[in-house]
Amino acid sequence: MSSYVKVCTLAELEEDTPKRVELGDTPVSVVRTEGEVFAVYDICSHANVSLSEGEVEDCQIECWLHGSRFDLRTGKPSGLPATRPVPVYPVKIDGDDVLVSLTQES
Repeated sequence: MSSYVKVCTLAELEEDTPKRVELGDTPVSVVRTEGEVFAVYDICSHANVSLSEGEVEDCQIECWLHGSRFDLRTGKPSGLPATRPVPVYPVKIDGDDVLVSLTQES
């Protein structure tokens, strides 16, 4: 899937509060933070749990189960126990609409 799909509106995104959406069979966590909107694969690369249930701080999302943190810009983990990145997806803003493509940026 390379085309962009509307997943929500900006008004639906609370600052620093992840929102889980499904694009087909792919769970995605959409986050509005530091004036930008990011989209990452919603499953932690260390444990099979939803990242959208975690907290956001300093442009990172933290897995609630073991505390792994992932950079929302790159998907790279910034601390153990996770050692593998999560996929990051491109986001476009069209008016108030938030659109995401499953074409991976990293």
